[in-house]
Amino acid sequence: MTAMPKPIVIVAHWQTTTEDLDTVLGLVAELAPRSLAEPGCLGYEVLQAVDDEPNHLVLIERYADRAALDAHLGSNHYQELVVGRIRPLLTGRQVTALGAVDLPTS
Repeated sequence: MTAMPKPIVIVAHWQTTTEDLDTVLGLVAELAPRSLAEPGCLGYEVLQAVDDEPNHLVLIERYADRAALDAHLGSNHYQELVVGRIRPLLTGRQVTALGAVDLPTS
């Protein structure tokens, strides 16, 4: 029996400057609905630090499987908005891909 593909969760931490924060948020507002319209995108959430670091954004994205994530990364909107316009405005970026763990049952 072939194992079913497991969903992948992306956690992206982005830092930007106070000057560029509104621009980055505006671009993410364009990106989110386009990403959610992808067939393999299961969720797209944007969070902002509430304490001392409002320039710290966290994106939590859920994809049906690796193929769906790869399709997202290759999409025109990702290449245009993230690669072309958002990344140059970031002062820090850390992206982690996570998958579910099969825990042993007792």
